[in-house]
Amino acid sequence: MTTKHDDLRQLKDQSQYDFTTTYEYAHRSRKGIGADIVREISALKDEPPWMLDFRLRALDIFFKKPLPTWGPDLSSLDFEEFYYYLRPTKSKARSWDDVPEEIKDTFEKLGIPEAERKFLAGVETQLDSEAVYGSLKKEWESQGIIFVDMDTAVQEYPELVRAHIGRVVPIADNKFSALNSAFWSGGSFVYVPPGVQVDIPLQAYFRINSQSLGQFERTIIIADEGSSVHYIEGCTAPQYSTAALHTGVIEIFVEKGAHARYSTIQNWSRNVYNLVTQRAVVDADGSMEWVDANLGSGITMKYPAVILKGPRAHGEVLSIAFAGAGQHYDAGAKALHLAPHTTSIINSKSISKDTGRSGYRGLVKVAKGAYGVKSKVECDALLLDPGSRSDTYPYIDVHEDDVQIEHEASVSKINEEQLFYLMSRGLSAEQAAVMIVNGFLEPFIKELPMEYAVELNRLVALQMEGSVG
Repeated sequence: MTTKHDDLRQLKDQSQYDFTTTYEYAHRSRKGIGADIVREISALKDEPPWMLDFRLRALDIFFKKPLPTWGPDLSSLDFEEFYYYLRPTKSKARSWDDVPEEIKDTFEKLGIPEAERKFLAGVETQLDSEAVYGSLKKEWESQGIIFVDMDTAVQEYPELVRAHIGRVVPIADNKFSALNSAFWSGGSFVYVPPGVQVDIPLQAYFRINSQSLGQFERTIIIADEGSSVHYIEGCTAPQYSTAALHTGVIEIFVEKGAHARYSTIQNWSRNVYNLVTQRAVVDADGSMEWVDANLGSGITMKYPAVILKGPRAHGEVLSIAFAGAGQHYDAGAKALHLAPHTTSIINSKSISKDTGRSGYRGLVKVAKGAYGVKSKVECDALLLDPGSRSDTYPYIDVHEDDVQIEHEASVSKINEEQLFYLMSRGLSAEQAAVMIVNGFLEPFIKELPMEYAVELNRLVALQMEGSVG
């Protein structure tokens, strides 16, 4: 029989995630940024001319866009210090047996094959700049579901990609969306046909293995009319002395009456800049859910957004951030109500310890003519020591009278009476604190499939080590 304390002892060894593997890369670009790298990537991928044009326009916009002057300090971010393209293998494997042994070993240590066998409908795994493995159960393929890496999608479904890329996250949206648009590689492309219900989640797993890497996955998910899909993403990286850069863009299209859920458990190492743009557009009677956990990276800037463009569209963002020493999370959510009777719920929870800093930065906007809107925002912060910090930056912009908007925020610390009671029942101070934190996060954890909920509980327990006593 194992106990929570056994789990804590096991988790003292972070080697499940903090390991590196030496590969003979099929291709490595020079270090630094430039149009020559963009052309090199496009040529190696044998892309059509329109995609090269897309990339070059984006690079031009990137150079013109300033860094954000709000949120975390990005002044030490040097774009010349990264490799923008590393190809681990010459081609992606469709059978696990065809994956090179050293790469297979990496993902076996992370539990990817086991997860696929026991739980998942489909798996895409990306190492550094490229997808190295992909699979989808035959029963889903027979229903017309598309689940491939983005590079494959450009080759096999060019019209679908061209019609959607950059539509909900324009190139010029921000400096990092432009950077991704110039150098994107890998990521997932998902299309679910009308009326098809994908009742088991699709999974993508992103791994940074190399030092000084820039990883720029691009993901597009299209849930056609009346369909339903759940996509889960996991992220890890080993700890290096040099920084790594992760700049992803996720665009989701939820058509009439469709439902999509996007879940992320981000556990990058603390030398990673995690600068992500995530946005979904939702048509009439559709619904979109972002379920977002951030436990790793040194700096995270991420604001999942729902654009509710059709009547009765619904959007939810449920997020947690756990910031420890040397970590600064500037995260939040956006809900844009563009049509009548649209609804949104934003529930943000953050925990800070050992001088860590977490913040909620959010926007709720109601356009003129979007009457009957209902929106609720709830931000709860838990501070585990006096040196930690939590910030809340809500912005509400309403241009209609017939609306119901709620916003509430709270900051608290671990209750000494709760600690005393749990310790009187035989728990150590650390075990009691972990239990209280898990209770604080329970609304988030219960939204995850069992396997992921267990993993998140273990990651929280690891973060909590040494917090009390």
